[in-house]
Amino acid sequence: MNLGKYRNLIFYITTIAVFSCLMYFFIIEGQTLEIKENIVTKTSSGSTWENFQESFKTNLHHPLALLLAQIVTIILTARLFGWICMKIKQPSVIGEMIAGIVLGPSLVGMYFPEFSAFLFPKESLGNLQFLSQIGLILFMYIVGMELDLSVLRKKAHDAVVISHASIIIPFALGIGLSYFIYQEFAPTGIQFTSFALFIAISMSITAFPVLARIVQERNLQKTKLGTIVITCAAADDITAWCILAAVIAIVKAGSFTSSIYVIIMAIAYVFLMIKIVRPFLKRIGDLQAGKNTINKPMVAIFFLTLILSSYITEVIGIHALFGAFMAGAIMPENTKFRTLFIDKVEDVALVLLLPLFFVFTGLRTQIGLLNDSHLWMTAGFIILTAVLGKFAGSALTAKFVGINWKESLTIGALMNTRGLMELIVLNIGYDLGVLGPEIFAMLVIMALFTTFMTGPALDFINFIFKSKKEEEPVHENDSKYRVLLSFDKPESGSTLLKLAHDFTNKMNGNKSITAMNIAPVDEMHAYDIDEYEDSQFQNVIETSNELNLEVTTLFKASTDIENDLTSITNKGHYDLLLIMLGKSMYEGSLLGRLLGFTTKIINPEKLLNTVKGKGNIFNNSPFDDFTLQILDKTNIPVGVLVEKDFQSAEKVFVPIFNLSDFYLLEYAKRLINNNNSQIIILDAAGQIRNNIEVKELIRSIEQVAPNHITLYNEKKIEKDFLNAQDLMLISSKSWKNLIDTKSLWLSDIPSTLIISNP
Repeated sequence: MNLGKYRNLIFYITTIAVFSCLMYFFIIEGQTLEIKENIVTKTSSGSTWENFQESFKTNLHHPLALLLAQIVTIILTARLFGWICMKIKQPSVIGEMIAGIVLGPSLVGMYFPEFSAFLFPKESLGNLQFLSQIGLILFMYIVGMELDLSVLRKKAHDAVVISHASIIIPFALGIGLSYFIYQEFAPTGIQFTSFALFIAISMSITAFPVLARIVQERNLQKTKLGTIVITCAAADDITAWCILAAVIAIVKAGSFTSSIYVIIMAIAYVFLMIKIVRPFLKRIGDLQAGKNTINKPMVAIFFLTLILSSYITEVIGIHALFGAFMAGAIMPENTKFRTLFIDKVEDVALVLLLPLFFVFTGLRTQIGLLNDSHLWMTAGFIILTAVLGKFAGSALTAKFVGINWKESLTIGALMNTRGLMELIVLNIGYDLGVLGPEIFAMLVIMALFTTFMTGPALDFINFIFKSKKEEEPVHENDSKYRVLLSFDKPESGSTLLKLAHDFTNKMNGNKSITAMNIAPVDEMHAYDIDEYEDSQFQNVIETSNELNLEVTTLFKASTDIENDLTSITNKGHYDLLLIMLGKSMYEGSLLGRLLGFTTKIINPEKLLNTVKGKGNIFNNSPFDDFTLQILDKTNIPVGVLVEKDFQSAEKVFVPIFNLSDFYLLEYAKRLINNNNSQIIILDAAGQIRNNIEVKELIRSIEQVAPNHITLYNEKKIEKDFLNAQDLMLISSKSWKNLIDTKSLWLSDIPSTLIISNP
């Protein structure tokens, strides 16, 4: 017997046995010490099951377990409502705000009080508040970093005039509004000045992050209008937060004269941050120039700066959030460095911690308090004042400085977006006791309404000013063969461009190739969108130069990539769309959509068809869900590339399984004419020999390009033959059949272009 073979096993068993015996000995001896110390062993009354139940209930109510349950519920609910809002072309932040209200006393608390009392007991709200405050601090840090101060320095001019007018006009209207509602809605003991200042600042705020996302989604970032509105929002953000800091100081001190010391300290703090801390951070940031990572000591320095800045402003009396915003604003202006740092912070801040703030706000919002028509009329009056002040104030000022009516109204609609920033201001007012529950609920409704109305208002403005020229689609020369390629990764764009070139190489001026990249809005930041676009198209531009190929580039930020892609494709009068096959195994499930990914097992968009008896809920398609949506919704041929190191379509294999596959020969002919490709046609079903029309088509190709097309009748395909091909052209129906039969071809073909025929 070879003991060496079992050496490790013998050692393992011996070690476990020896030390288990040793532990047992000490436990037995230790129990004798209990008798000497007169320790009485606790005996439990009741059965073992009852003891377990009691222990389980205790664990359920443990503060940590409760907090974790709250976080799971909040994230899932926030993602659900955020996803719904994205589907109806609204910013996801609106859904997250609604999720907070739904989980609060306005809905769940009203109709499911026992569940609400279990999940959000009053004693647990302190932990939720502190965690949400950490999330807000990180969020304001990101907002500060996303501000491009260089734009403010270079392009201020009219934008600063519009921005400050969009603050002072609603601020003045807010003071006037306070005069009429102070006696009825101000909490007992709160001075008019404090109440009026908070109402005024809540009328004046603009949500820079939401506005920046909307500008990106609507492709306005490269226009003069986009530049003006982003600069307006940035100036608005800085000004509003400075005013808010002063308002907090005045409210805490009780009067303006009492707050002078706080304001002086705040000015000294800002001077210190700009003149001393900022140059210091810049020198540290310069050490990082050109690197793709940030080392831990550097991360520690910037986080310490954030925490110390927040601590100082909290101690001074102007709130920790102002310190976080300031810490972000003075970060080194190197775009790559800021992007790397934001990526480290925002996943935790925006996905995990920020939804806690929405729900904490929702727990404070008691819409049920607005229980008569007078209160709802007051809420409507507040909304009207907010819209008039911000929308009309911004639009009229923009018109005054020489901007046309369409762009002026667009600026007004965008500046009226309040979003999350409004909730931050309202919660600060609530914490300070300046805002009571009723006025707080009204202002939350105002924040939701003004954010929700932005999208429809922009659509309405575009509709009103749509000229006849815009209504009529611009048609290029119909004789051109127009190819659109859509990619997500830069290397994919390069590969698809090579394929498009093979289809159109010798067409000279009779072709048009457009490379399109539709990027998720949440992957970009307002200040680096140009660099993001350049990096996405870099490979495409380089490949087009190598091929001496003229390419039109099209970039769009989107919250709904599938629908935007199909819309552009259908409206653009293209002849062929080229895309890459998605490789995600998570396409299609409802849970996946909420959390930002999808699974291929269940497709929620098929639920309705399943109920109607038109489909199966289980998605057994060989395509990922994204590709399926494109194939279903486009009305032109789509080529889906399964890429395996594709370089050029010199040797192309075309299997014909059915008469319906014969349209593939038109693409084979195009490859022969433009790329001198060698085409091998496999008559897999033996139908070509019996079809005169198809035989004539093949013969006509042979006459134009002899020796470029071969008819192959063998049913058994050799692996070496398949490996020698560069590309397989196959119909989408036959591709599904290959997947279903688990054909060995799939692993042997270098690259495959699956072509659908609408």
